[in-house]
Amino acid sequence: MRVRAAVLHHAPVARPYATSRPLTIETVDLAPPGPDEVLVKIAGAGLCHSDLSVINGDRQRPVPVALGHEASAVVEECGPGVADLARGDHVVMSFVPTCGGCMPCREGRGALCEPGNAANGLGTLLSGARRIRCDGVEVHHHSGVSAFGEYAVVSRRSIVRIDPEIPLLEAALFGCAVMTGVGAVVNTCGVRMGQSVAVVGLGGVGLSALLGAVASGAGRVVAVDLSEDKLRIARELGATDTYLASDPDAVAQIRSATQGGVDHALEMAGSVKAFDTAYRITRRGGTTATAGLANPSQVLTLPPVGLVGEERVVRGSYMGSCVPARDIPRYIALYRQGRLPVDKLMTGTLTLDAINEGFDRLDQGQAIRQVIAM
Repeated sequence: MRVRAAVLHHAPVARPYATSRPLTIETVDLAPPGPDEVLVKIAGAGLCHSDLSVINGDRQRPVPVALGHEASAVVEECGPGVADLARGDHVVMSFVPTCGGCMPCREGRGALCEPGNAANGLGTLLSGARRIRCDGVEVHHHSGVSAFGEYAVVSRRSIVRIDPEIPLLEAALFGCAVMTGVGAVVNTCGVRMGQSVAVVGLGGVGLSALLGAVASGAGRVVAVDLSEDKLRIARELGATDTYLASDPDAVAQIRSATQGGVDHALEMAGSVKAFDTAYRITRRGGTTATAGLANPSQVLTLPPVGLVGEERVVRGSYMGSCVPARDIPRYIALYRQGRLPVDKLMTGTLTLDAINEGFDRLDQGQAIRQVIAM
């Protein structure tokens, strides 16, 4: 079938994107779903820094590539072997397909699925196939989803069925921002009621982590960012303390206010400087976790004596250490109870044709989560 999709042909691309137009809206050929694959009609697709990092060159991916990895959709057609989904089902996509058979999957660590991550690096679906062509040339899939289009073919292993009563535009955020942010709090750090949590970097993932900390019953929730507007939003969402990251006294003030630092500090900005802040505001015996994807050229330096003498824990968190089929329904249930007000993270909606302008706003820190309404 012929569908419209946003395709990136070259990277990195110069800013501003409204002028350089890194994403071109193409009419591409989308092949039918193969075995264990599903054709979905995209409902909403969120603009995320993981997409932006491909455009600006921080993360290298094979091109041309149809971007977009955070999305909700409606099932249109099931390929051979897919018996547990039906046309009309509402679904959310996970940006790492989980094969279910590799060692990480068997250990309940779906975010580390070996075949899934290998396929993502190659720009294919879990099967190894590519289902998109543009002017006769194969186009790579992004994170097995390629959501910036009217339709997509995805692996069944990338799909989680959801309650059809959930608004589809808001449901899109559960595929990345919520899963990564809340998961980092609940799964990676295991935050317990009454503990203190700091979030450094208040984008969609960071604010989702803040919501997760509040929902987990954290006694103190510290928010750190370069933007006063985002700190204001953090206070509205339940932060007990907010600090400007540009304040040279911020670390000392946070350590003083929390009697030596927080139990858990989460870096969500994707920068070494932000991680350094997170590490310095973590108490003795505490955990510093990062879900921010910094440029691979950046290097982190830590004094080993502090890790030993203070029994510090440093952890990475990919996809919130989630098992998507388990965790996305749980987080949606919390949303329905009013305990995860994900709708408050939505800056607004836009059309597919305005996608480059949307990435300018994201790049300039003017938006939390913009969702393309298909």
